[in-house]
Amino acid sequence: QVQLVESGGGLVQTGDSLRLSCAASGRTLNWDTMGWFRQAPGKEREFAAATTFIDGNTIYSASVKGRFTISRDSAKNTVYLQMNSLRPEDTAVYYCALTPRVYRGTDHKGYTYWGQGTQVTVSS
Repeated sequence: QVQLVESGGGLVQTGDSLRLSCAASGRTLNWDTMGWFRQAPGKEREFAAATTFIDGNTIYSASVKGRFTISRDSAKNTVYLQMNSLRPEDTAVYYCALTPRVYRGTDHKGYTYWGQGTQVTVSS
């Protein structure tokens, strides 16, 4: 059974940084893709970033590109999301997701497993 556990959320001010972590268990990640999505109150779940474990390829949404960096540690089965220059509009619950294949898309339906989410709040 695959489990994803996120950590690192919190309350910060505009311009601050946070690093989210997501540790996967129950599976050795080789050809997998892990991504980060976020959901603000009253809004749909939104893609933020993703990376493939086999080659480290990354993709970002336009809203986070240049501010957020996704990375992975294959030895730890963990993916990170470094978030810099945070803005109030980044406030959301951030979810880690995994699909056991190379996936270059941004649709949440392309992912099989999900973490429980971690709250990120950016005050103005």
